[in-house]
Amino acid sequence: MRTAVVTGGNRGIGYAVAESLRDKGFRVVALVRDPTAADRVRDALGVDVVPGDLSSARTVAAAADALRTECPTIDVLVHNAGLWPTSPRHNEDGLELAFAVNHLAPFQLNLALEDRLRTVVQVSAGLYVKGRVDPDRTPTGKDFHRIRTYCDTKLANLLLLPLFARRWQDAGISVNAVHPGVIRTRLGDPGGPLGLVLRLVKRTWQPPEAGARPVVRLADPDGLTGRYFEVDEEKPGPADEDLAQRLWRQAVELTGARDAG
Repeated sequence: MRTAVVTGGNRGIGYAVAESLRDKGFRVVALVRDPTAADRVRDALGVDVVPGDLSSARTVAAAADALRTECPTIDVLVHNAGLWPTSPRHNEDGLELAFAVNHLAPFQLNLALEDRLRTVVQVSAGLYVKGRVDPDRTPTGKDFHRIRTYCDTKLANLLLLPLFARRWQDAGISVNAVHPGVIRTRLGDPGGPLGLVLRLVKRTWQPPEAGARPVVRLADPDGLTGRYFEVDEEKPGPADEDLAQRLWRQAVELTGARDAG
C-alpha cells in the first residue's frame, strides 16, 4: 500500500485531499497542528494522524522526525498547509509567520524527508503573480501587506520548484505545483463585517472537493516534474534563477536544513 502525507489535512482542501487519497487506496497520514482537530480527522476519515506544527524551524524539524518514524517511505507528500495573514505575526525565530509556514516549512520538510520521497505536490496559488518577494524584507515582515504578503510567500515557494526538480532528477523524485482554483475555504478570512461579507461571497466559489481533484491528479505524475499547473492546465511558472538561488541559500540558513546531495 502506498503512503501519502498531507500537511494541513484537518480542513478545507487538505481534508478533501486526504479523503480522496484514502479512497484511492493510499495509506494516508495527515499532519495536523491542533490536537482536537487531529482527533476529529482520525475519527471522521479513519486515517493516521501525526501532530505537527509548521510555524518554526524547531517545530518543523520535530514534525519531520515524527513523519520519519511513522513513514518508512512517502510515496506522495502534499504540501497543503498554508496561512493568509490578516495582520503581522512572527514565529519564535522572529520570522513573519506566513513566510515560515508557506515557504520555509515545505522547503525544510523536502530536505529532511528526501531520502524516502517519491512524489511531491505543492499546493500553490495563481496569486503568486502579484508577489514581489524581497529576501531582505519579506522574511521578517518588513514589507507586510494584507494581500501581497500571501502572494510573496507563494512566489518564493514556487521559485524553488525547478531547483528541487533538478536536485531530484537522478533520484527519480517528481515535484510539481498546482493552483487548485478559486475554492471555498477559510483561508484569509478576516473577522468583523468584512469577514461576514467575504463568507457570503465565498458561497459562490467551488467546494474543497473541487480543489482536491487537481492536487490528487498529481499524486500520479506520469513522469512529469518541475511543472506548474493552474487546475489541469500547465502554465509557465516564475523564472528568476538568481532570485531562486538566493532564496534557496537563505532558506538553508533560516531553517538549518541539511543541504547535502
